[in-house]
Amino acid sequence: MRTLSLPQARKLALLSQCISTRSLKGSAYTETLNVFERLGYVQIDTISVVQRAHHHTLWSRNPRYQVAHLDQLVADKKVFEYWSHAASYLPMRDYRFSLPRKTALKMGQQSHWYKKDHKLMADVLQRIESEGPLMAKDFVSKSHKTNGWGSKPSKQALETLFMQGDLMIAERKNFHKVYDLTQRVLPNDVDASIPTEQEHGQFLVLSYLRAHGFGNLAEITYLLKNVKTLASQALNVLLERGDIKRVIINEFVYFACCDALLLLDKRLNKKQVHILSPFDNLLIQRKRTQSIFNYKYLLECYVPAAKRQFGYFCLPVVWDGTLVARADCKVDKQTSTLNVIHLFIESSVKEKEIFFTALEEKLQAFAQFNQCSHYAIQKASTHKCI
Repeated sequence: MRTLSLPQARKLALLSQCISTRSLKGSAYTETLNVFERLGYVQIDTISVVQRAHHHTLWSRNPRYQVAHLDQLVADKKVFEYWSHAASYLPMRDYRFSLPRKTALKMGQQSHWYKKDHKLMADVLQRIESEGPLMAKDFVSKSHKTNGWGSKPSKQALETLFMQGDLMIAERKNFHKVYDLTQRVLPNDVDASIPTEQEHGQFLVLSYLRAHGFGNLAEITYLLKNVKTLASQALNVLLERGDIKRVIINEFVYFACCDALLLLDKRLNKKQVHILSPFDNLLIQRKRTQSIFNYKYLLECYVPAAKRQFGYFCLPVVWDGTLVARADCKVDKQTSTLNVIHLFIESSVKEKEIFFTALEEKLQAFAQFNQCSHYAIQKASTHKCI
């Protein structure tokens, strides 16, 4: 059993996530697809004080990323929308592994947020079949204000049909979903066979370990329903087969792909700054982030203003192979300014002048990505993370 130091574990996590790697090759669009297929999913989020999370996450790996890439990938049927641990874009090559959940929802083996209205669902499906792709606003129905989004009955029907696989998202218009029949959205060459339980379990394990470098059962199955047993069985099979091995990090046992461990022989670009989204794949599991990076992070947009420690939308900052700062950012479109309302720098940061030079370069690039001409740091201070 191999033991990894925390710096080695951080290096493996960053390189597996396509962060702090050397310059990328190929066209910008192709590289965006490569990043997608490496990560396995990119979470969608609606908050837009800076560029939305799904765009931000891709830009963090591909500096040449353009917002238009995502729409083009959907149009080219290279990625599709569905649910990972949250609403996400996923590589089309992995489409068949969305089918177990869809089938379970359709058969009533899993429950969704909404109670099924079969008549309304049939009516919605018939309209889309005859009229073509439609949005929620194309359906007239009474709105029932309850405690959640999408409370309009027709919207609930659309989402239920989407979740159980009858509909897919053909595109988005002004961030609104456009629904169409699944058979009209899927590419002709997609594998639509339902995986066996063994195939599904091994997919979950291997896709996570390749994207993150290492993980344990709880991390592999994070917020995924009814898959813990499948993943546990897959871990045993893959261990016996020699595809994965156990590693010890910080006195805890994890699993890692044997081929992924070869990344430790590669060079990590430590002096390159990366500004991450709060919904970034690297740190969406906060417990793991704290354990491996010694970085306690909470997204405070959901915290009452008076109780916030760092700000509404603080963005984690990577440098020197770890997480070293957080920047509370907001775009001011009127002045074309990316405002860094408060920059918090960890007290452990060494070579602060070199760090600031790299940070300023990345902030200017991030400002341009947010369609701003410049950035402004309003306040900066030192902070001890834990």
